[in-house]
Amino acid sequence: MSGLAGAADLAERVLHGLRVKGMADVDGLTQAAGGSSDQITAVLEALEERGWVRYRDGKRSKGWMLQAQGRAEAERLAVAEMESSGQRGAVLDLYGAFKLLDPELKRVCTDFQIRGDQVMNDHTDPDYDAEVIARLAAVNQRVQPILTGLADALDRFGHYAPRLDFALSRVAAGDLDWFTKPSLDSYHEVWFELHEDLLVTLGLDRAAETAADSADA
Repeated sequence: MSGLAGAADLAERVLHGLRVKGMADVDGLTQAAGGSSDQITAVLEALEERGWVRYRDGKRSKGWMLQAQGRAEAERLAVAEMESSGQRGAVLDLYGAFKLLDPELKRVCTDFQIRGDQVMNDHTDPDYDAEVIARLAAVNQRVQPILTGLADALDRFGHYAPRLDFALSRVAAGDLDWFTKPSLDSYHEVWFELHEDLLVTLGLDRAAETAADSADA
C-alpha cells in the first residue's frame, strides 16, 4: 500500500468495507473501518488517485465504490489476513454455524414483508408483527455468540454485533423500516453485509455457494 503513508491499515479497512458493502458513503465507512470522517475522506481520495475507487453520483444511489483493481486488492488482502491470522479453521466453523441461521433469518424477513399466499403485510395486525419481531429477536440471540467468536478471531468483525442489536432495538421500538429497508443500516442489510464479509474473508464465491446449496437441497 505504498503511497498511503501513515494510513495503510485504514486504507485496507476502507477497501474491505467497500468490498463487502458494494457502495458506501463516508459515514458508513467510518462505522465499518474506524477512523474519523476526515481520515476516511483522505484515504478515499488517495485510493481514487490510484484508480482503485470512484465516487458514483447517480440519481438513485450515491457513494464510493471499488474499481476492478481495488476489488482485486481488497480480496487479496482479506484472504492474506485470514491466512496470516491462523484463524481460518475457527472462522470456517463459525461460518458453518452462521449458515445454519441464514435460512431462518431469510424466512423471518420474508414473513415480515409477505403474509400467507403472497399477500403483502400492511402492518395493520400488531399481533402478527409482534410474533415476527419475536422470531427476529430469537435469531439475534443465537447469532451473538457467533459474532463474539468472529470478533475474537479477527477484530474487524467486532462492529456487527452492536449494529444488529441497534437495528433490532429500532424495530422493537416500532420503527419497522429498520427490519429490511435497504437505505438504512437495517437488520437485513447488516446481516447481508456480514454474510458477504465472511465469504470474502474465506475466499468463497456466493454464486458457487448458492449453487452447491441448491444441489444439496
